[in-house]
Amino acid sequence: MKDSKQNLSNYFSILRGERLPAFLAEAAQGIDSDLTEDMPTLWADHDTFLEAEGKTADPGNTLIDLKIELARRIMESCHLCERACGVNRLAGEKGYCKAGEARVASKFVHWGEEPDVIPSYTIFFNRCTFRCIFCQNWDISQRNAGRYIPTEVLSRDIERMTGNVRNINWVGGEPTPNLEYILQVLRICSAPLPQIWNSNMYMSREAMKLLRGVVDVYLSDFKYGPGECGEELSDAPNYWQIVTRNHSLANEHAEIIMRHLVIPGHVECCTKPILRWVKENLDTSKMVVNIMDQYRPEYKALHHEKIGRRLTYREFNEAHRFAEDLGLTLT
Repeated sequence: MKDSKQNLSNYFSILRGERLPAFLAEAAQGIDSDLTEDMPTLWADHDTFLEAEGKTADPGNTLIDLKIELARRIMESCHLCERACGVNRLAGEKGYCKAGEARVASKFVHWGEEPDVIPSYTIFFNRCTFRCIFCQNWDISQRNAGRYIPTEVLSRDIERMTGNVRNINWVGGEPTPNLEYILQVLRICSAPLPQIWNSNMYMSREAMKLLRGVVDVYLSDFKYGPGECGEELSDAPNYWQIVTRNHSLANEHAEIIMRHLVIPGHVECCTKPILRWVKENLDTSKMVVNIMDQYRPEYKALHHEKIGRRLTYREFNEAHRFAEDLGLTLT
């Protein structure tokens, strides 16, 4: 089996103290943008500063300040995810995900993630941009669980984790609706820990741009192939087009640990097309793949005629062998 440390070399160099995580190395750079400018101007400044190197201008503003301002304005007509509900979340309106202010359902040192990730300080948010009928975290993804934690309090919690964990793992539910809050936390955080974005990858292009220069590793979830499975099982229209696009964008500027949960009866329509697309379209030297056999019929899947059963050994073995035959680095 290939060594995943080679594919996650930037991540491991941060762990060895050889380089800073992106949010300290890139997003902390000084900029000379006027944050009261209009959105097109702010986006132009954002993209210019990301592409250039060695920028230091006005120490009063940083690139992460600009990202926060852009995220706040997006929330005035929310399109952080591709549902683009257009609600004014700053005024208390709620869209499809029903997320209001950021609510942390739980936070703890997690030992149940991939070997390269653990121990991981996982911060679970409530609410989600999907409605997966087999969701194993439905109690936090579909309910108003958790509580608001002031950004300075969470930042101090993270800093106390230095030396005890390998990374900070933003998860849910789904972290995307809470992007502005997460940026606020990182703005005042000095912990030299890699940032992991543990996501369904249904973010908008704009959200992906805001994550660039902040995220070190995408712990991505790629469930469905190019058919209608994403809409049928997660109420996620255009799933394939959005998630393939976002994996391509993530692959350009960060490393990826891609999870694929093998779903009963979906090896041919989902598993194989996904793995084949990854092999043909991504730089697989910057990613590892986790073929997961943890599917179990929970939540609304218990009585579903097609997926209301456990995954068989034959299905998982076929999926795993297909990934091996493609030459993907597995974890």
